[in-house]
Amino acid sequence: MLISIKNLNKTYIMGEERVEALKDVSLSIDTNEYVALMGPSGSGKSTLMNLIGCLDSPTSGFYSLNGIEVSSMHDNELAMVRNKQIGFVFQTFNLMPRLSALENVALPLIYAGYSKAERLEKAKSVLESVGLGPRMHHRPNELSGGQRQRVAVARALVNDPAIILADEPTGNLDTKTSYEIMGLFETIHSMGNTIILVTHEHDIAQHAHRIVRLRDGLVESDEVNPEIIKMANSPVPSID
Repeated sequence: MLISIKNLNKTYIMGEERVEALKDVSLSIDTNEYVALMGPSGSGKSTLMNLIGCLDSPTSGFYSLNGIEVSSMHDNELAMVRNKQIGFVFQTFNLMPRLSALENVALPLIYAGYSKAERLEKAKSVLESVGLGPRMHHRPNELSGGQRQRVAVARALVNDPAIILADEPTGNLDTKTSYEIMGLFETIHSMGNTIILVTHEHDIAQHAHRIVRLRDGLVESDEVNPEIIKMANSPVPSID
């Protein structure tokens, strides 16, 4: 089991008010699953994403990531797990503006202890795999939105993480570019990677193979994407 979450709770104290963002959530995700977390604003999906991504700690409950029990870890320990186990793709790309695409992708490898030559070689290889080899020496402001997101995807992949965690990855892209990026995620998934996609957009969630819906801090439903079932059961056309 790649991710095992049991009875996870997260409560925020805001002045005299207690906000229960997550209530007794349990969830399991296997290696090479492609899962979408959906829900309206305030549903708890962003809180759950932060906990899965080791960006925050739960108030109570159990969370194990790739065999590591992280639910009781402190910030420095979480940062180490995060750097080794998780590749992030954000809506706003989060690229360093003064660095080239190649240098942006190589950044996570600094903390992993690679030499400069090793970092650049690995970053080059990953950029080529997402179709950005010819643009690797361009800075973010010289790239289109779709190209910047491809750089962000390459950066997420470069450390060979256990999971790719994508937070509204098409939120700043037009429809055509959004589908190109989702096609890239399909390719990444087909190569054996585990993807967790956080989105409020129904059409984007349809690319995932499993959809978990949250509401008011609770898991409202957790089911295999019916569109994927339809595709799997469709007859293969004859080539006669």
